[in-house]
Amino acid sequence: MVATTEKSIHVLKEGHVTSPNGFSAGGVHCGIRRSKLDFGWIHSNTPATAAGVYTLNAFQAAPLKVTKESIEKEKLIQTVVVNSGVANAVTGKQGYADALEMQKLAAEKMGVDVDHVAVSSTGLIGVPLPMEKIHTGIQSMENPDCYSAENFEKAILTTDTVTKHMAVQVEIDGKTITVGGAAKGSGMIQPNMATMLSFITTDAAVEHDSLQQALKDVTNKSFNMITVDGDCSTNDTVLVLANGQQNNEILNKSHPQWPLFLEAFQLVSEGLAKLIARDGEGATKLIEVNVKGASTEVAARQVAKAVISSNLVKTAVYGADPNWGRIVCAVGYSEQPIDPDKVSVSLGDIDVVEDGLPLDFDEIEGKQYLENETVQLVINLKDGPYEATAWGCDLTYDYVKINASYRT
Repeated sequence: MVATTEKSIHVLKEGHVTSPNGFSAGGVHCGIRRSKLDFGWIHSNTPATAAGVYTLNAFQAAPLKVTKESIEKEKLIQTVVVNSGVANAVTGKQGYADALEMQKLAAEKMGVDVDHVAVSSTGLIGVPLPMEKIHTGIQSMENPDCYSAENFEKAILTTDTVTKHMAVQVEIDGKTITVGGAAKGSGMIQPNMATMLSFITTDAAVEHDSLQQALKDVTNKSFNMITVDGDCSTNDTVLVLANGQQNNEILNKSHPQWPLFLEAFQLVSEGLAKLIARDGEGATKLIEVNVKGASTEVAARQVAKAVISSNLVKTAVYGADPNWGRIVCAVGYSEQPIDPDKVSVSLGDIDVVEDGLPLDFDEIEGKQYLENETVQLVINLKDGPYEATAWGCDLTYDYVKINASYRT
C-alpha cells in the first residue's frame, strides 16, 4: 500500500531502510546494553556508491574517522555496522584501533573489502568499546533469524522512545526507484550535527560527486534544521548508499530527472529529521518554525534555528503559554538583518503580531492551539523571497530527569 504525493512520489506506508532492492538489515543483543538490542547492520548485495556528512564537533569519534577515511578512499560501502550503548569517542589511539578492528571483523564475516565497511557507534562518551561483545554481535550477522529492518532500527537506539524509518518510491527513466532510511536521535540534537545517526539507502545508480553534493544540500534543509537541546555530540553521521540495483541510467546533476530524485531524497531526510525532533528526550510536542519573507536563504535558516533553539520558546510551548514575546525576542537575536517594523508572527492560523506590533487575539484560543501535539510558529520578515523551516520539540521536566541520570 502506498500513499501518493504530488509529482508521482509515493510514500510507502511501511517503508524501511531495506525497502530499496538489494539491501538487508538486522540487529541483535550482544551484551553492551542490559537487555535491549545493541548491535545492528545494513548490507547491500553489491558495493554501493556512498556519501557521508559528519558532526563538526572537534572531538570526532573514532568510528566516524574510520568511516570517513574509507569513503574518501573507495567511494563505496557495502556493509554498515553500528553499536549502541558505547560511543567509542574520546578513547584515543585504542579507540581508533578498536574501530578498525570492528571494521575488519565485519568485512571478514560478510566477505567484503575492508574499506567497503562503514562503522558507527552511539552511547556513552569516554568508554572503551567492549570488543568481546562487538565480536559476538558480528558473529550474529550470519544468523538469518536476526535479519529484519525492525531489528536494525531498534539496535541503534539509545534514549529514543520509538524507531524512526521511512521510504518513498519514484519513477525515473521508466524504473521504480526507492529511497529508504532509518535514524536514531533523541537528545543532544543541535546539528551540524548531533547525537544523531541516519542511514539512507536507494537502489538507484547515482554518480558519487553528485550524490555527495545532494547529501550536503539535503542535510542543510533537513537534519541541520532540527534541534532538541542545543548540544552537539561527537559521533553524528548521515550516510547514503546507492547500489544501482534498478539498473537505471546513472543519475547526476545533468540528468533531466535529477530534481525528482532530489525531491524523493529530501522527502525521506525531512521525514526522518521530523521524527527525531518529535522524539526529543521528554518531549510531548513537535514544534515547526516556518520563516517566510527573508532577504536570503541563510537569514531564513538562521532565524528559524534561533526560534526553534530558544529554551524560553520551547518551555512556553510545553506550558501552552501563547507568549509571543519570546518568539520575537529570538528573531531579534538571530544576528540576521531584520526590520522589526515589518515582522509578523502567527501561532498556527492565529495572528499575534503584525508589522512589529501586537494584535488583539483570544488568549484562550492561543492556549488551546499550543496544546496540540504539533505546533506551527509562522514568522514573516517581509523582506524578500526566501523561506526555511526548522523543527524541534518542547522542553519538559522529563528532559532534566533523563539527562540528570544518563550514566546511572
